[in-house]
Amino acid sequence: MHLIPAYGRDYKSKKQIQADLEANKDFIIADMSSPYNGKPVNLEQLQQTGERTINVRYKQLTQVTVFEIAKLKKTG
Repeated sequence: MHLIPAYGRDYKSKKQIQADLEANKDFIIADMSSPYNGKPVNLEQLQQTGERTINVRYKQLTQVTVFEIAKLKKTG
């Protein structure tokens, strides 16, 4: 599943993205193969989807990083 930052946020590093994922902040699903394309999603919801990995775009959508959902721990 592919995600982009929500609400105008942008990131400069994978560490910043991970902190916001674990704080349960929203990201937007940007995956044409998903019926939820364009909808917001947070870590708690991602953990219920059965997806194993997510790809998150950052640096003004020019870079992509991959996270294993099982390794992320919700802190928010």
